[in-house]
Amino acid sequence: MSQSSPVATDSNGVIQAIRDRFADLVRFGVNRVPRQASQSEPGAEGWDSDDEEAEGFFEADENIAMIGSMQVHLIIILTLGLFQLRRPADEDAVVILSPVPEYEQPIETIQEFVVSDQVQPDIGADALAELDLAEASAATFAEIANLPNPVELEPTDLGQVMVNQMFSQPVAPQNRLVDRKGRVGTGTAGAAGAVDQITFEIMQAAEERPTLVVWLFDQSGSLRRQRQDIRDRFDRVYRELGLMMNQQVEEPIFNAPEPRVLTSIIGFGDKVQLYTEEPTADLDEIKSVVDSIPVDHSGVERVFTAIESATDQYKSLRRNVSPLGPKRKILFVVVTDERGDDAARMESSIAACRNWGIPVYVIGVPAPFGREHTLVKYVDPDPTYDQSPQFAQVDAGPETLLPERVQLSFTGDFEAEPVIDSGFGPYGLTRLCYETGGQFFAVHPNRNVNREVRRGEIDAFSSDMRYFFDPTAMVRYRPDYLAPQDYLDAVKNSALRRALVDAALVKGVSGIRAPQTRFVKRDEAGLAALLTAAQQQDAARLEPMLGMLASKLEQGLSARETETSPRWLAGFDLAYGRVLAQKVRTETYNAILAQAKRGMPFENPKNNTWVLQASDEITVGSKWQREANTAREFLSGVIEAHPGTPWALLAKKELDVPIGWKWTETFTNLDPPRQRRGGNNNNNTPRDDRKRMLNKAPTRPVPKL
Repeated sequence: MSQSSPVATDSNGVIQAIRDRFADLVRFGVNRVPRQASQSEPGAEGWDSDDEEAEGFFEADENIAMIGSMQVHLIIILTLGLFQLRRPADEDAVVILSPVPEYEQPIETIQEFVVSDQVQPDIGADALAELDLAEASAATFAEIANLPNPVELEPTDLGQVMVNQMFSQPVAPQNRLVDRKGRVGTGTAGAAGAVDQITFEIMQAAEERPTLVVWLFDQSGSLRRQRQDIRDRFDRVYRELGLMMNQQVEEPIFNAPEPRVLTSIIGFGDKVQLYTEEPTADLDEIKSVVDSIPVDHSGVERVFTAIESATDQYKSLRRNVSPLGPKRKILFVVVTDERGDDAARMESSIAACRNWGIPVYVIGVPAPFGREHTLVKYVDPDPTYDQSPQFAQVDAGPETLLPERVQLSFTGDFEAEPVIDSGFGPYGLTRLCYETGGQFFAVHPNRNVNREVRRGEIDAFSSDMRYFFDPTAMVRYRPDYLAPQDYLDAVKNSALRRALVDAALVKGVSGIRAPQTRFVKRDEAGLAALLTAAQQQDAARLEPMLGMLASKLEQGLSARETETSPRWLAGFDLAYGRVLAQKVRTETYNAILAQAKRGMPFENPKNNTWVLQASDEITVGSKWQREANTAREFLSGVIEAHPGTPWALLAKKELDVPIGWKWTETFTNLDPPRQRRGGNNNNNTPRDDRKRMLNKAPTRPVPKL
């Protein structure tokens, strides 16, 4: 049995009530209740017949008016009663009246590349084992850190960054740059892989609006091979993907149709040169221009100057020349293997790109962890010269504005300490990508996160980096890409950060380097002289500097519990642990030599030589034992809290070396037999070998890279 609708029931009740009310009103109008006597009624003073006639006239007239008014109101009420009454809607309720119809599944838009380890011939493949590294999202990081306050930094330690605001107000739509920041931790094993990902960005831009792609090439000799790799990739980028290079705009919004994607080429070294007078869509012309870019031997890379020049050259395309917006989108793609020599223009180039809404993509190199310089394997590009590899220094780092790693090598020899990938690019170029909504690609052909890369495996024109790290482990350790003044304020406002940067800015400090450990006793005076010389040479001059570093770092201990950044915590704990370990190792070396000068008898009377061996046992003082325990605690904490990072690697290497020393004894023959040298100094070099030496290819010095 169907149940009547509550809405209909309510409507019928209202109509019935209106009808009953109308009947009552009609009866009331016909049978009026007599009024009480007044001065105007019969029998009262001043009443006459004319008044009686008027009373009858007005009573009839009132009845007619009342009935007419009720009829009009009844019509209105009945009309309103015809409308359906509704209950208040429940916004949270969901009522499904019928099954959801089946629609054709929409085509999903690809938001990122899925990378393969295999080299593929098609576009979008890995292109030389590309890795999708740590993509740092900007939305989760504050632009200016909110931290407490300590001391001012020395102006001489900070340097100066010139800021030149090119435009007073942005004139291009900036919606895409307000909340969006770039990606800064993308690594790749080849430039071709980076080009494939940039191709995807170009395609997305071209789908929205006609696009200009400006390629800015570093003209240094070390980048010759990478330029060739990118040039070879242009065939696949512009032809196989298409990118509507030669496709006309179907519904032109400007006066004349034009190619959807145009390309321009700029080279930079000591000077900036535009190699395409007009942007072009001709692929053969683009390849020919890249092939003809000359090598700049000055060793100077003015990359930020090139960025500003390109912005000034093409900013007219970003003006609102129609009601629909700017004429073209613009993307800058920078190809370089250094950090740039004009960092003073970093802020002005960032401002220019943001003002005109131009994202910057950089195909660069990984910055060495905590270092400004690294070594590049150089092989002379001219085969008529000696092809033996040589190593030249280049400026590729650091990954931060100021050093955040104490420059304290394990042996004091630059080449003896392995260079480590920081997981990010040089600070200036990476911040440029970050602030403009672009992306930095750190290219190294020998990238391997599973083991150490040996020096013999390094490709020509690649940096000598031995260790790389899993991108998932490095996501949390993104550097602070703040404006210089904001970065300095954050450092000054934290005792821990200030202590770490102060210690990292100290140059020329090292632990005890290859100390003398063998002391032959010919007599007591001779042994004492040897011990004293070793103290003066190896320990005495190092102790004050190491003590000073330890004191600087101790000032940051009070803020350690309130520091929330894993990067700053890892850096501080590693620095404090290493400095304490080196300090104890150096001071106990000095102390144990002083102990030996007071006299030590050999257990075996035949022995005549004392030998120092590294040991975890400290026998010269409880003070050093406590410091050694603290050093081990900090270093072990770094390994446990920050696994798979550069900090954990260096902490383990420090712990692998015992902190203390112990004496052992042995025998040294003081009168060894004289060795005879045969051949009477005759030159017995075979004739064939001499001929080969004469025909050896000539060598020439490595140019400045």
